[in-house]
Amino acid sequence: MILSDKSNNSESNKTALLLSGGGARGAYQIGVLKAIATFYPRNHGIPFPILCGTSAGALNSTALGCYASSFHLGVKKLDWIWRNMRTEQIYCSNFGHVTRFMFNNVTKWMRSDLYRNRPTSLLDNAPLRELLKQVVPFERLERNISNGYLHALSVTASSYQTGNSVSFYQGHPNIEDWHRSKRESARGTLNFEHLMASSALPLVFPAVEVRQAFYGDGSVHQLSPLSTPIHLGADKILCIGLDSPHDQMKHQQIKHPSASSIAGHLLDSVFSDTLDSDIERAQRINNTIDKIDTTTQKKLGLRRVETMLINPSIDINRLAHNHFDDIPWAIRLLLASIGISKNSESSITSYLLFEQAYCRELIEAGYKDGMAQKSQLIDFLGIDKLPPVKQHFHGTRRLSA
Repeated sequence: MILSDKSNNSESNKTALLLSGGGARGAYQIGVLKAIATFYPRNHGIPFPILCGTSAGALNSTALGCYASSFHLGVKKLDWIWRNMRTEQIYCSNFGHVTRFMFNNVTKWMRSDLYRNRPTSLLDNAPLRELLKQVVPFERLERNISNGYLHALSVTASSYQTGNSVSFYQGHPNIEDWHRSKRESARGTLNFEHLMASSALPLVFPAVEVRQAFYGDGSVHQLSPLSTPIHLGADKILCIGLDSPHDQMKHQQIKHPSASSIAGHLLDSVFSDTLDSDIERAQRINNTIDKIDTTTQKKLGLRRVETMLINPSIDINRLAHNHFDDIPWAIRLLLASIGISKNSESSITSYLLFEQAYCRELIEAGYKDGMAQKSQLIDFLGIDKLPPVKQHFHGTRRLSA
C-alpha cells in the first residue's frame, strides 16, 4: 500500500482554498488545480485542509474534499468530469423539454395553488442533481475529517428568507459557529441539496429547499467571501476566481448596451466584484496589524491572513463566443429570445456553455496560468519546506481510500 502523506495537513497548516462561482467557467479552476498538483508527490494528501466554495466552486471544492486523502486523485476525477461535460448533464436542453418547461411557467397562474407554489425558473437543472449523485461520494467527507486529511469544507448559499449569506459546513468539532452582519454559518452533514442550492442562479435555476428554507446561488449575498475560511481557521487563503479581462477592439464605436449585455454585466459583478474588494480589504488590515506589537495583537485577537488570487488571463467571453454553435439548438433559440446571439457582447453565454470543447479550453487556460505563477504558488504554499515523503509498499499497490 502507498500511504498518503498527511504531513502537510497537520495542525500547523491552516491553508484554505477558496473557489468562487461562475457556472461553466468553473472548468478554469480545474486547470489551476492541475498545475498545483504537479508540485506535489502523487501520494500526497490535499494541501488545503480548509475548502470553501460557492456555486460552481462549491461543486469543485466538495469533490476535492471527498478525495482529500489523495490530491492527485481528486484533481484527476474533476478533470475527467469537466472534460466530458455536456449541457444535458447540467440542465434540460432538448427542445421538447425546454418549451414544455417554459409553457408550464407561463401558465402556472391558471392552475391550482399547489401547482403555483412550485419553483419558477428559466431552465430545469434536475440533471445536475443526478450527476452529483453519481460523482460526489459525500460519505467520504467525515472519514477524511476524522483521519486528519480535511479540517473543514464549506458550501455557501443565499437565503431567500433572511437575505443572509449562509455557509453550510462540515468540519472538525472544535470549530465554532459564527453570525455576523449579513452572513452566518450552519454546521451539519453536507449533501446534494446544499450544492444544488449554492449553484441555483436566481431566475435561471429554481430555488432549493434546505432545512425548511429556500436558497439560491451563494454569490448573490456574499459580501465577504474571505469571512468563511477565516472563521474556519485559515491563515492563508488561495483564491481561484473567474473574473477575466475583456478585450477591447481598437476604434470600437460606442453604443448603448443591450439588455442582455447589462444582464451579463450584473452576473460578472455578482460573481467577481466582492472577492476582489474583500482581498483588497484584507491587505489593508494586514498593513494595519503590522503596525501593532505582537502582545497587543494577541489581546485584540488579531492575526495576519495572507491571500493570493489567480484569475484568468484570457477573455473568457471571447472564448465562449467562439464555441457558441456548440450550445444545444433549443438553448440558442431561448437565448435569442432575450437578445443573445453569437455576436452579442453579453457574458451570459460563458456561464451556461457546459460543453466539452469550451470546458477543455478553459482547463488548458487555467493550467497555463497556474504554471506561469509556479514560483509564487510554491512560495505561498510553502512547498519548498515540505519534508521528504516516505513511501511504503505492502503487497498490492493501490492508493489508500
